[in-house]
Amino acid sequence: MLKSIHHAAIICSDYQRSKVFYTELLGLEIIAENYRAPRNSWKLDLRLPEGGQVELFSFPDAPARPSYPEAQGLRHLAFAVDSVADVKAYLEAHGVEVEPVREDEYTGRRFTFFSDPDGLPLELYEY
Repeated sequence: MLKSIHHAAIICSDYQRSKVFYTELLGLEIIAENYRAPRNSWKLDLRLPEGGQVELFSFPDAPARPSYPEAQGLRHLAFAVDSVADVKAYLEAHGVEVEPVREDEYTGRRFTFFSDPDGLPLELYEY
């Protein structure tokens, strides 16, 4: 029935800042970018190397979503990486705060968290 996750949708507060973060810093490929005049809203479709997608939206006056303390709903968005340590070092070299690397007690895999420009929790998971 379900085969995979196709995309995750993110509403940002500053479209240009988030576009730079997800494309230039994280390296997601732009599939399509559309301005929707009736909504005064941008929609940016981004592709990960294995085909998964992130949709980046802007909406005027969208309310902030609580992240800390953790609220009900989607907890975070996780990205698979070959080396958590390498990506952590890259992000930190570009001014992004990244938590210490931890090990998943159940899988033994390494992971860490950082945030996008709006404070959305993002995870790097060594896979």
